Amino acid sequence: MHPEDANIYLGLMSGTSVDGIDAALVRFPANDIELVATYNHAWPAPLQRQLQNLTTPGDNEIDRLGELDLLAADEFASAAQALLARANISPSAVTAIGSHGQTIRHRPDAKNPFTLQIGDPNRIAEQTGITTVADFRRRDMAAGGEGAPLAPALHSALFGSNEQQRCILNIGGIANITLLPAGQAAVAGFDTGPGNCLLDSWAAQHIHMPFDKDGAWGATGKVHPALLKQLLADSYFSRLPPKSTGREYFNLAWLEELTGQHPEITAVDIQATLVALTAQSIGCAIKATTPDCQQLLVCGGGVHNPVLMTQLQQELPACHIESTRRYGADPDWVEAIAFAWLARQTLLGLSGNLPSVTGARHPVILGGIYQGSLTATR
Repeated sequence: MHPEDANIYLGLMSGTSVDGIDAALVRFPANDIELVATYNHAWPAPLQRQLQNLTTPGDNEIDRLGELDLLAADEFASAAQALLARANISPSAVTAIGSHGQTIRHRPDAKNPFTLQIGDPNRIAEQTGITTVADFRRRDMAAGGEGAPLAPALHSALFGSNEQQRCILNIGGIANITLLPAGQAAVAGFDTGPGNCLLDSWAAQHIHMPFDKDGAWGATGKVHPALLKQLLADSYFSRLPPKSTGREYFNLAWLEELTGQHPEITAVDIQATLVALTAQSIGCAIKATTPDCQQLLVCGGGVHNPVLMTQLQQELPACHIESTRRYGADPDWVEAIAFAWLARQTLLGLSGNLPSVTGARHPVILGGIYQGSLTATR
């Protein structure tokens, strides 16, 4: 990193749960994070449903995609503008926006692998006047990678240690881990499988809430061992990395194909089983790849589920588990911070991927640059 970089970058992130847009204003002084301001922008409910529906194949996809690309971009731009207003910062003070976009399809295992994030960056740049960097994942795929996960590059820069072997765990809709060996050894990382996506979808269907707050509903149920064994038998969990996945794979259709074989299981017991699925799939992934992991730093929405965190500690009894907050990174904002950082990497002409994580042939500069207002003062 450039140690004296005091420029402000704005990261926009909406994950696989489609539960809102996280917007973060960030500086990166001396290999550190300075989180200037944050804002969470809720998706309008009808648009949220449309985006979720577009993650699975359906009718009239091209027209729907074109319309949602526009509407999603407007929400990303609104999130950026609301954050700037809240922080009382002029758009001209922001060097660049890094917009992840909304993933609607991620097919790294297809005959011709592809990934697609929507939220037209032309509209974001036009409406904010700020140079916008977007479409980060496809360049890594063009170099033979999976296009995901991308956050490990930031994790390595911020959380790596010469003395201690660490893992960084992000529990979003999909859970992913970054394996940080002590010293200069190659970083590894991959998607472990479902994080909150199945938990949230099941809660929405059965208790009509967007998520199970504090894991309270699931905590009243009992894990069903036979169902859990069937869920964990999915071939994704035994695949070797690099690997990545999304809600187009781990969704209610995937779940209901198996729960349909067990009509006797109550909805709350299925929720409890899904908590165990997330905890055990993460625990197994860490034990298989980094059995001597000394410290696990956790970020993402799952860090607020005490039931899940307790089960994770039971899975990894020798590992010290704590939030990334202790290291200056608010666990709710690490992903948005990552895309601010990736925008910075792109503008500096630096790589943003880690081939040891994504499987790309070599490091690449990620994303496309969409210039901001001609009259903006930089």
